[in-house]
Amino acid sequence: MALYEHVFLARQDLAQAQVDQLAEAATKIIEDMQGKVVKTETWGLRNLAYRVKKNRKAHYVMLDIDAPAGAVAELERQTAINEDVIRYMTVRVDAHEQGPSVMMRKSERSEGRRRDRGDRDEMGA
Repeated sequence: MALYEHVFLARQDLAQAQVDQLAEAATKIIEDMQGKVVKTETWGLRNLAYRVKKNRKAHYVMLDIDAPAGAVAELERQTAINEDVIRYMTVRVDAHEQGPSVMMRKSERSEGRRRDRGDRDEMGA
C-alpha cells in the first residue's frame, strides 16, 4: 500500500468537536477500504492567506494514511462534497515523518518564545 498525507481545512465557525468528527469520518472511510490512518494531527484554527469561501480562518487537520489508491480516491470524493471542508490536498509520500510534524514543532517553539517574553515583562523590562 502507498503512503499519503491528507490535509483538509474546515470552516472557521465549526466547533472543535465537529472538526474531530470530520477527522473520525475520514478515518472510517480509509479503514472501511482496508487502509489505516497512522497519525492524526489537529493544527488548530489558523489564519488563511486570503479569503476562501468567505472564511478568513480555518481549522487545519492532517492525516498520515497507509492505504490503497482506491481508498484515497473515495476519501477525496467524500471530502469534496462535504460543505464543512473548504479545501483539501492529498500528497503521496515516500515515508511518514516520525514524531510531530513541522507545523506542530513550529507552534511549540512559538509558545516557548511567548513564555520568555512573559517572564521578561514580569521582571519590569
